Amino acid sequence: MKTSIFVTGGSRSGKSTFARERAELLAGKKVFVATAVAIDNEMDNRIAAHKRERGQQWDTIEEPYDLVGVLGRVAGVYDVIVVDCLTIWLTNIMLAWEDHLVEAGIIGLAEGLRQVRGSVGILVVSNEVGMGIVPEGALSRRFRDYAGLLNQMVAAVCEEAYLIVSGLPLRLK
Repeated sequence: MKTSIFVTGGSRSGKSTFARERAELLAGKKVFVATAVAIDNEMDNRIAAHKRERGQQWDTIEEPYDLVGVLGRVAGVYDVIVVDCLTIWLTNIMLAWEDHLVEAGIIGLAEGLRQVRGSVGILVVSNEVGMGIVPEGALSRRFRDYAGLLNQMVAAVCEEAYLIVSGLPLRLK
């Protein structure tokens, strides 16, 4: 069954594990689309650990910016796609793109997901950043606002949505 699932929660809450385990229940060829860029040894080690956890039955594509392009290219090749994580992608585009392009990128990603859902099993992971205090700095507030918009738009497109807290999934829809 082809399904679209949005997975959100706090940092280190178990989102990635939940998404991987759900994806492994789906039949077919699997790809993991990683948005992180290894900027130091700690991040290199974290990425290597995630690859080991997934095992050899997964292909990996590292794409920090063009998620819409990747979705278009892999939807016909793979049966299951996991995108992890949208808030890292958001950080990447906020630092690389002009501000007016960020919202257009968010809208474009939601539309790209809408176009491929149903033809492929897709799980999308994102951090929930809106449960804390109002950030002090302007950049942090813009990030929080964009992350809220991104999560709302992607959750609306997906058939299922889960909030992960302390490794426990709460189905939202």
